[in-house]
Amino acid sequence: MPILEVRRHTMRAKPGQHLSQDGVSLAQHIGRDLGPFNLVVTSELPRAIETAIAMGFAVDRYVADLGILPDMVLAALSWPNSLTAISKILDEDQNCLRFAQQQAELWRDIFDQLSDDQSALIITHGGIIELGALGFLPDSTPNNLGDAIGYCEGFRFTKQGEAFTCEALQVDENLRLIHN
Repeated sequence: MPILEVRRHTMRAKPGQHLSQDGVSLAQHIGRDLGPFNLVVTSELPRAIETAIAMGFAVDRYVADLGILPDMVLAALSWPNSLTAISKILDEDQNCLRFAQQQAELWRDIFDQLSDDQSALIITHGGIIELGALGFLPDSTPNNLGDAIGYCEGFRFTKQGEAFTCEALQVDENLRLIHN
């Protein structure tokens, strides 16, 4: 069964574009329990690329749209925000809904490249990951997906038949991965 794992990048040294030492350490820690991946895709932004590398994975492809969140969408999200709140925003804001659908289409295109026993990793960004997940699973209950996605957190999607399933991947205060 193919697997698509989508994660938010790790911490950076703001306002800079590169990872902080704490961010590198977190990505290394989380990366120990990930993979292997047949395909690794990131945005073109350094923090996404560096997160994949710190996790221990070479990047196979860069997709600019995985790192571009239009200002009008960001403003409407009031990010960071829970997936439940973002789901309600999607019901009211056509720009956000269109963006969520576009992100989901990018993710599906990557997923569709996988054979039954392959897996892919996408490293993206806050706000984008929540919208993409809601677009990817438009019939899901957002309460089951959790709060705003933290550093190195994300989702694991699998497909059985024509139906997708989603597992939320969270990091607890002891830096352990929690599967929901």
